[in-house]
Amino acid sequence: MHPSVALEVRYGANNYATLPVTLIRGQGIYLWDDTGKRYFDCMSAYSAVSHGHCHPKLVQALQDQLKMLAVVSRAVYTDPLGPFLQKACELTGFDKALPMNTGAEAVETALKAARKWAYIVKKVPANEVEIIACENNFHGRTLAIISMSSEPQYRGGFGPFLPGMKLIPYGDAEALEHAITPHTAAFLVEPIQGEGGIIVPPEGYLKKCADICKKNNVLLLCDEIQTGLGRTGALLACHHEQVQPDGITLGKALGGGLLPVSLFLSRTEVMDVFHPGDHGSTFGGNPLAAAVGKRSLEVLMEEDLITRAADSGRYFMSRLQELSSPRIKEVRGKGLFIGIEINKPYDAHELCLKLLEKGVLTKDTHKTVLRLAPPLVITREEIDEVVEIIRQVLK
Repeated sequence: MHPSVALEVRYGANNYATLPVTLIRGQGIYLWDDTGKRYFDCMSAYSAVSHGHCHPKLVQALQDQLKMLAVVSRAVYTDPLGPFLQKACELTGFDKALPMNTGAEAVETALKAARKWAYIVKKVPANEVEIIACENNFHGRTLAIISMSSEPQYRGGFGPFLPGMKLIPYGDAEALEHAITPHTAAFLVEPIQGEGGIIVPPEGYLKKCADICKKNNVLLLCDEIQTGLGRTGALLACHHEQVQPDGITLGKALGGGLLPVSLFLSRTEVMDVFHPGDHGSTFGGNPLAAAVGKRSLEVLMEEDLITRAADSGRYFMSRLQELSSPRIKEVRGKGLFIGIEINKPYDAHELCLKLLEKGVLTKDTHKTVLRLAPPLVITREEIDEVVEIIRQVLK
């Protein structure tokens, strides 16, 4: 056992079922452990490392800003933040952005904005607002977010829960229409459910939801923390159906695999419900995060990573669908956001451990789905190597 692992086990909370590997270094799509063994990273820290590990342009941006100014509070203006927010808004087509750190914080911001918008703009009676979300969702693990979770483990022992949260089946637009009341502020949805098992909804689902929300004066909020910034072969996954929501959350890849950086972006009417003191974050929008966030968006476009993700994703999916194994129930996904559902009684977690032995790092969801989400810089040759290892393990 590596000395640091012993210390982590002794002094750390037991809130992760950690894979038996101690990683030391990363570069591009590769990781190395403490013995020098190399791994294909097919997890990308849940899409946080979409640009690849230690991307030189992003490391340079971090180093340059670090020499100047790293952290001050939002009580003052700083020169990197404005350009970062401008870049994010212009790329995504939103009017304004509010910077936070983690994805869960961005979702909390979206929920607060929707609630206050409902009271101020929609005139919902005080303390009567409702938010609709989908079963099998994953938006984070804060108390507000687990209040709309359908996963028993996420909720067990943490009640009482926040009122006003309603759950409907995912992929069912009619269920959304039936669930809306005059008190509904927003519908929060993942364009593709990630932690739920890479669940791709029926074609046209998001467009129908957008039309229903517009007809009922309900905000459509898309959680693009995992699916955004090129992961699915589009800048935003909602763009596959030409949907422009009322607001989105971004995180993970926004920090370039170097820092936690997140945003809630929306149109002016929604964002302007916030006034000084309503919401904030000590670290949200700090100079270091803003410099890296802006550069991560620039690199995404400069290196055409969105097109690469679309092309590589189609190739990866086609190669996986060629695999013939009784263990495979279904291969599904979009872009480089792919899941292999495993037939019972086989265990996807056990397959992850076998893949780890052979040099492919990934993580299962609920022991039923192998998640494959490598950095967007992966090549066809590297995909071929990964598929061959998967084929060997499935045998």
